[in-house]
Amino acid sequence: MKELLNTIKEAVINRKRKEIEGLVDDAIEAGIEPGLIINEGLIAAMDVVGAQFSADDIFVPEMLASALTMKLGLAKVKPLLTSEDQPSRGTILMGTVRGDMHDIGKNIVNMMLEGAGFTVVDLGVDLTLEQLLEEIENLKPDILGLSALLTITLPEMERAVQEIGDKGLRKNMKIMVGGAPVSKTFAKEIGADGHGADAAEAVALAKRLMGE
Repeated sequence: MKELLNTIKEAVINRKRKEIEGLVDDAIEAGIEPGLIINEGLIAAMDVVGAQFSADDIFVPEMLASALTMKLGLAKVKPLLTSEDQPSRGTILMGTVRGDMHDIGKNIVNMMLEGAGFTVVDLGVDLTLEQLLEEIENLKPDILGLSALLTITLPEMERAVQEIGDKGLRKNMKIMVGGAPVSKTFAKEIGADGHGADAAEAVALAKRLMGE
């Protein structure tokens, strides 16, 4: 069992997209619990990938290829799970602020967060403040992730963080921000709970915000 789980882990780390589905099928047929396949195979692999990316051993294309490989494996296992089988690390609401249509970086972060075991709800791009407030009230996420790529949309990010606080929606929710023009200093100035410079850092931040 351990050998098969390790083979799945290595397949994700080494971006073997053509092999991952067959390996996961083998694990299922061998009677390995879906939760173990996810935790000790797929998520364990993405922890390694995140560490490799942080150390500059791999770069965005390799990280993205591993994340896509992980998603193929996850798609095989998910139908076998109930919510009780695989508890989420937490629910994260993600979106790009109003006036900004960029989502490539956000999408990579989403995949890495899912690979780490979080439930991710992506609201897309060009989010109005009204949409954002409504979704927060409906979903009550553990973490809100806001993204911006254009410098001119940073005031909108600040406004969103301020308004969410004014509405009393931050009592049980943390806010993390990211994107090319966003810095740790800016995140602190606008009152966000943290800043992720890249996908791997965003995952590490989300874990910290959840108290891990």
